[in-house]
Amino acid sequence: MFSARTYAERRQNLRKNVQSSGILLFLGNEEAPMNYFDNTYRYRQDSSFLYFFGLSQPGLAAIIDLDEGTDTIYGDDLTIDHVVWMGTHPTLAHNAEAAGVGKTGTSDQLVTSLQAAQAQGRKIHFLPPYRADNKIKLFRWLALDPDDLGKLASVEFIRGIVDLRNIKSTEEIAEIERAVNTTVDMHLAAMRMVRPGITEAEVAAAVHQVAQAAGGDISFPIIATINGQTLHNHYHGNTLKSGDLFLLDAGAETAMGYAGDMSSTMPVDAKFTDRQRVIYDIALASHNAAIEALKPGKRFLDIYKLSAQVIVEGMKDLGLMKGNARDAVEAGAHAMFFPCGLGHMMGLDVHDMEDLGEQYVGYTDTLKKETELFGLKSLRLGRELEVGHVLTIEPGIYFIPELIDMWAAEKRHAQFLDFDKINEYRDFGGLRNEEDFVITETGCRLLGKPLPKSAEDVEAESCN
Repeated sequence: MFSARTYAERRQNLRKNVQSSGILLFLGNEEAPMNYFDNTYRYRQDSSFLYFFGLSQPGLAAIIDLDEGTDTIYGDDLTIDHVVWMGTHPTLAHNAEAAGVGKTGTSDQLVTSLQAAQAQGRKIHFLPPYRADNKIKLFRWLALDPDDLGKLASVEFIRGIVDLRNIKSTEEIAEIERAVNTTVDMHLAAMRMVRPGITEAEVAAAVHQVAQAAGGDISFPIIATINGQTLHNHYHGNTLKSGDLFLLDAGAETAMGYAGDMSSTMPVDAKFTDRQRVIYDIALASHNAAIEALKPGKRFLDIYKLSAQVIVEGMKDLGLMKGNARDAVEAGAHAMFFPCGLGHMMGLDVHDMEDLGEQYVGYTDTLKKETELFGLKSLRLGRELEVGHVLTIEPGIYFIPELIDMWAAEKRHAQFLDFDKINEYRDFGGLRNEEDFVITETGCRLLGKPLPKSAEDVEAESCN
C-alpha cells in the first residue's frame, strides 16, 4: 500500500470532483469459484477500490458520504473457522487505519445504511458493475434491476474517478515502472528460449514464472503464439517450427495491482527471413513514428492515423496497396493489415478503467469515439494527451485469411488494395511490438528498461 495520506488525499479530491450530494458506494470484489465454491481463481480486488482504499481482500465495500464528510469501510472479521483454514489476519479496523479510514462497519450494517439512505431519498452513486455477484448485491439490497445497472450508474461518479486516475502521480509511475521492468524480463526470457521444437505452452509457462517470482502475477492472460494474426490468441498448443514467427504479448502486475503490458515478435530461427524482416521493419517504423509524435496536447487519434499512414506507405512499397496513403487511412483501407487500435491507457488495469467506459477514459465530450469504421472502432484512446498519462504504443501488421477473403469478395477498398498480391501473404501471420510510456511536459518517457525491438537486437538476444 501507499501511505494512508495518499488514500485520504485521493478521497478528498474525489469529493471535490463529484459536485453532488448523497453517498459514493464502492463495491469490492468477492472470491470467484472456478468449479466449486472453495476452489477459486486468483483473487483480484476492484481497481477503483484499490485506488481509494488500498485494501486487497474479498468481502469489502466502502462508502464516502458526500454530505457528512465521512468515509467508512464495511466487511466482516474472520471467524475461527476462517482462521483454521486461512491463518490469523489483521482486523478490518486495523486495515482501515492503514488506508486512513477511521470508521468501519459489518456487512449487515452496510445494507442497513444503504436502505436507510434509499428510504430518505438520498442519491446512491455507484459504478457500472462488471461482476455478477455485485449486480446481485445491488438487486438484493436496493431492488435495482440488474439489466438497468449500466444506465443507472452515476456519470458524475465515473467522471470524478476518471479525472483522478487518468493522471498518474509520481509514486504511481514508480510502481508502474516496477511492473514494466518485470515485463521486460518476461519478454527477454521468451527471446532466449524460442527455437524450433519448443511448444508455445513452455514459453508461456516460463514467462508466467518470471511474473510470479517478482512477487506479483500476470496483468492479463498471456498471448504466446505462432499465429499472431489472431490478436488475442490464448491457445498455447502449437509446437514452434523453423520459418515461424513467434508473438508474445504479456505483462506483469505488481503486488499493489499496477500493470505492465508489452509485445514482442521474434523469429523462431536465428534470423528473420527476408520477407519477415521487411514486414517487421514496416511495423517498427510505424511504432517509432508514433513515439516521436507523443506530446501533451496531441490527439492520440491523430497519432493513430499517422502510424496507419506509415503502414500504408510500407504496403505500397511492397505492391500490396496503392493510392494516396492519407486517403486510404481516412477510408479505413489500412484496417486490412491494422484492424485494431494503436494503444490504450494503463495503470491499475492493463486497459485502464475499461470497466468505467471508454467514452469517459479515452475520449471527451468534444471527441466522440467513432464506432462505425472497421478498425477505428477498436481504438480505445483518442483524446488529447496530458502530462501524467500512461499509455501503450503497439501498432501491428496482420494478415488474416478470413478478412482477406471477405474484403476481396466484396471488392472493398479495391482502389487501395491489390488483393492478388495480398493473397501471397495469407500465411504470413502477424506481428507487433509494444512499449509503455508516460507523457511528460516535453514529450514522453519510456517506462522501464528498454526491450530489444530492432530486428538486429532481437536476433542478437535470441538463443539460436
